[in-house]
Amino acid sequence: MTTNQPQTLSRKRVISLELTVDTYENVQEEILHRARNGMHGMICFANAHMAIEAQQKPAVAEAMSKADWIVTDGVPLIWAVNSLYGVQQERIAGMDMMPSLLGKAATQNIPVFLFGSTPDMLERFVTVCEERFPGLTIAGVVSPPFRPATEEEDEQIVRQITDSGARLVFVALGCPKQELWMARMRERIPAVLLGIGGALPLLVGETKRAPLWVRQMGMEWMFRLMQEPQRLLKRYLTTNSQYIWYLSRQFLTQKRNG
Repeated sequence: MTTNQPQTLSRKRVISLELTVDTYENVQEEILHRARNGMHGMICFANAHMAIEAQQKPAVAEAMSKADWIVTDGVPLIWAVNSLYGVQQERIAGMDMMPSLLGKAATQNIPVFLFGSTPDMLERFVTVCEERFPGLTIAGVVSPPFRPATEEEDEQIVRQITDSGARLVFVALGCPKQELWMARMRERIPAVLLGIGGALPLLVGETKRAPLWVRQMGMEWMFRLMQEPQRLLKRYLTTNSQYIWYLSRQFLTQKRNG
């Protein structure tokens, strides 16, 4: 069974992304509704890096256009929606959504699947879920090879996930690889696909969450940078400057056009 994006869903464009304007609770309930009914779906937890990837790479933009929800994970996107459109959009973070959905999946008998990451991380995921979410059905976990999959391999994973009965599929391949994969698989797998990015390392305890007061100030990115400087410094320097440039251009264009 397939479904298109709801006609009433509000979107606001920031640079290259058509961001979902809705509450955390509404988005979560719609995800669970689709999962309970075996419906297709795709959700991207967007940040500034994702906006630049989509702006500069047509294939990424095309992939993200197939998402049912592109939610405001990154605080800069929230600020942009508020400034450009006067909308008080809340944060919908993958780091919050993933454990919450796992808890609800355990109580609502919704099987889950994890695709991506490394074998070690998958083992830790299973262990954490057994401890934190008793009753959760983990329908399967797969760590794919670090190379482009063949069509035969794609078909094999489609069959494996479909046959497992999973209704929530957490995809941990990193941006933009996970968005490209989900776009290819959205219509082939009867489940909601969620690109969880950095939520998995946090869930299994490999990284720590910023304190609440840091998050409320919109400085969680700085906390993450301090934990992973080698991986994030270059990306932040490049991406953030490009993001400011593109957003300033959009702001001036909208102001000029009234």
